[in-house]
Amino acid sequence: MLAGAGVNWPEGGSCLEKNLTVDTVYIGGGTPSLLDPVHLQSILRAIRETFYSDSEGDRVGRRKSGGEPLHFKAPPSEGGRYNGVCEQLLEVTLEADPETVQAGKAAAWVKAGINRVSFGLQSFSDKELVAAGRMHRRADIYRAVPVLRDAGIRNISFDLIAGLPHQTKESWRQSLEELAVLAPEHVSVYLLEIDEGSRLGKELLQGGGKYSAGAVPSEDEMAEFYEMGQEALGAAGYHHYEISNWAKPGFESKHNLKYWRREPYLGFGAGAHSFSGTERWANAHDAAAYVSAVQGGRLPVEQQESLTAESALEEELFLGLRQLDGIDLGRIEREYGAAVTARFERMASAGLVKLDGGMARLAPERLSVSNEVFVELLR
Repeated sequence: MLAGAGVNWPEGGSCLEKNLTVDTVYIGGGTPSLLDPVHLQSILRAIRETFYSDSEGDRVGRRKSGGEPLHFKAPPSEGGRYNGVCEQLLEVTLEADPETVQAGKAAAWVKAGINRVSFGLQSFSDKELVAAGRMHRRADIYRAVPVLRDAGIRNISFDLIAGLPHQTKESWRQSLEELAVLAPEHVSVYLLEIDEGSRLGKELLQGGGKYSAGAVPSEDEMAEFYEMGQEALGAAGYHHYEISNWAKPGFESKHNLKYWRREPYLGFGAGAHSFSGTERWANAHDAAAYVSAVQGGRLPVEQQESLTAESALEEELFLGLRQLDGIDLGRIEREYGAAVTARFERMASAGLVKLDGGMARLAPERLSVSNEVFVELLR
């Protein structure tokens, strides 16, 4: 299980400083909804008690990329620490599988301060779910959503996968229609990725037919499914704000936006990643090694990278294009001292991006094949 905390970093501060403010938390990796709610409460209590808030209860942080400070009010408990008051964390997400949702658990999640649940449901087709190795079924989705609503969860996210084995245009359309009926506040649509470490991935790479590998849609079909999703979600009132993400107004993922905007975050748990604005580091993937390091008073860091100006610029461009708001070329040139406008003008001439008033965006017709644009961008 991984816990990620969205951080407002002090100017020039160290990752070891205590005066960091946290306003978002994302608990994911594996199936954290299986965890006893007492442990989730303990994790969130530790975050509230560890990270900074001033004595006035007015938290202030500044975006790494500049802009207005982030403010919000919350009453601190004795000593300026937060002990069990849920409201000061703006967004606390728990990844959950539908079959793990129970009324008692959901009530305990809300009490702990969890106000957003992300379902990796993937499909509404039982045939596709079986082929994908998922434990839940369509009926579990319909049972779980009202349980969360009754518990007070007002922000639910669904993940769909385009390209699952046995998926057809008709079954994909059915999943989109059923999603619209349940009306989650947020939707992510991902194309099936070939993981060479999975049984299905190995079989696909070897050209075999086991594990339903022969029933995986073609890349062209996946692109068509993505475009169907764009149309259906737009018609259902969802705003397309990142290549793979749609939201009802005001329900964009605050935590994930930090990743795409290159804002600092801290990751806790085996395999978790962190970013300070100038450095990236990753914890040990092996859970036993992670626990051993922590118990021994050592940082469980396995990899660490100091970003060069060139790599930071590449990240800005790549992550900026993933957002449908696009990239402010003037800001990039001011902050990095790099002339990038000419590069985007060439890409616009090739129909890969659109330029509008100093902003560069992916061309709408290129969203389903965005990897081709990113390859060209980073040449």
